[in-house]
Amino acid sequence: MIEMLRGMFGISERRACRVLDQSRSTHRRGAAPAAEDDALKAALLTKVRQFPRWGYRKMTHVLKNEGWQVNHKRVHRLWTELGLRANRTIRRRSAPGDAANACHVRRAERRNHVWTMDFVFDATIDGQPLKWLTVHDEYTRECLAIHVDRRIDHHAVMDVLLDIMVQRGKPAFLRTDNGGEFVAGALRKKMASMDGDILFVEPGSPWQNGYAESFHAQFRREVLDCEVFETLRDAQRAAREYKQIFKDVRPHGSLDFKTPGTYAAESSPAEADSRWAPAARAACSCLPPSAAHLRLSVRVRRHHLPGRQAVHMHRATLTE
Repeated sequence: MIEMLRGMFGISERRACRVLDQSRSTHRRGAAPAAEDDALKAALLTKVRQFPRWGYRKMTHVLKNEGWQVNHKRVHRLWTELGLRANRTIRRRSAPGDAANACHVRRAERRNHVWTMDFVFDATIDGQPLKWLTVHDEYTRECLAIHVDRRIDHHAVMDVLLDIMVQRGKPAFLRTDNGGEFVAGALRKKMASMDGDILFVEPGSPWQNGYAESFHAQFRREVLDCEVFETLRDAQRAAREYKQIFKDVRPHGSLDFKTPGTYAAESSPAEADSRWAPAARAACSCLPPSAAHLRLSVRVRRHHLPGRQAVHMHRATLTE
């Protein structure tokens, strides 16, 4: 461009550079020799084969550390000429699930033999997520926990399981799907340290964890589809109430219409195989009894009526 202006208007190099706002030293600087580019390309290709996940910016610093006089723009130009790109292929670990761990194949034979757990999802009225972790005893059909929070990771899963174990002892097996919260190494090591194991069902086969899926269908029909949760505390209150109703009030068809709590009391002695329960009860007996408190719970329930939704308020309840 500089030479074209000089030829058209007969002006000096200095004036042409001033018009185009171009440095004279930049104009006079020649292109890098092709041989030097070839050597740099060879070095760049060697590094790419050694570190295929690194991009051109990191390669620039690697080449600088080896003594090459380059900047990121030059490396990017050669990177583009060679058609290189960082390899972003993620090799996922294969899921550990197996059809041999299905609930109809490896059945629970006694209390605390197999616990099943899974997640179900909902949201508060403002659209914020609610994640529910449910845990059940497959033999007695008892709902052992309904834990709800905005987020639940494998640490929270372990905390919930340990709280249950303190009350009723450890299970021989846990049956779950292949969710990241369940396949975490920490949870598997914890179960192994207690002489337990986790039965992972086959990926994409939720029916193999049928007890959890059945409970979730009932829980959604009887609670999640009927309640509007304004806050996380409302969801936690509903979880506590339904857990108690499912255990002591709601008759279960597969138990000859007995409640799971009644069936568990009749089928096996309470806390017979507990490792920590006696010590936990002794420690809790030293605590002062909690004072009665008044809780005003306002529950908003929605009913699907033809043409509209009716919303009504429930009365305040006194709990101790």
